[in-house]
Amino acid sequence: MDTSQLLKGVLDLAVLAVLRKEDGYGYDVLRRLRAGGLDEVGDASVYGTLRRLYNAGLLTSYVVPSEEGPHRKYYSLNEPGRERLAESGRTWRSFAHTLDDLLGVVA
Repeated sequence: MDTSQLLKGVLDLAVLAVLRKEDGYGYDVLRRLRAGGLDEVGDASVYGTLRRLYNAGLLTSYVVPSEEGPHRKYYSLNEPGRERLAESGRTWRSFAHTLDDLLGVVA
């Protein structure tokens, strides 16, 4: 099965989940997603998702100076983002449960 299509459908949820406990900048979010098991996620996809979620009002951002290079733009989850995370999490769990039932997976 081509997981890239599945990943496109859940990348917003995954990025929101990664930012739930700790703010992060683009490469940090990418690294945390990969460390969490989403090895196939691409750089451009994550940066585009962060911009889209920010433009949708689900994230706030701030800039932190870096001694190692350019300043880093950090993203944090705001209240609308937390609400979207909760809503999307419920939708995902319901969908996964339904698919498990169809596949005959015993919980």
